[in-house]
Amino acid sequence: MDENKIPKNNILIIEDEQDIREIYVEVLTNAKYTVDQAADGETGMQKIKEGNWDLLLLDIMLPGRDGLKILKEIKETPGLKKGPVIALTNLNSENIIHEVFTSGADGYLIKSEITPDKVVEEIAKVLSKEEEENK
Repeated sequence: MDENKIPKNNILIIEDEQDIREIYVEVLTNAKYTVDQAADGETGMQKIKEGNWDLLLLDIMLPGRDGLKILKEIKETPGLKKGPVIALTNLNSENIIHEVFTSGADGYLIKSEITPDKVVEEIAKVLSKEEEENK
């Protein structure tokens, strides 16, 4: 492995439901990712601005600042996007899905339809695809 190529493995999770957040922190940590977390949109936005993330796992319905506002701010602020953003939510309407992608998300996963292990698989796919594109 090229010493200059640092694997992209820093995941930021912004999720207000503590049980769900803890499950994802555990499965991602077990999969050898470094995980940071926030329980609301304001704290999440601060962590996004700190920039220590390679992939953002973002709930859409959040207290303080919702995920759509966060997506739009990332999209509109040069240099704020550090990596792919995957929406992880229970909202399953065509309008919301369209708005999420229009706002800058790279993926959309519905919590009730996917297991935590599948989320880890999706993250690995997205990160390896991005690495390939940036070679």
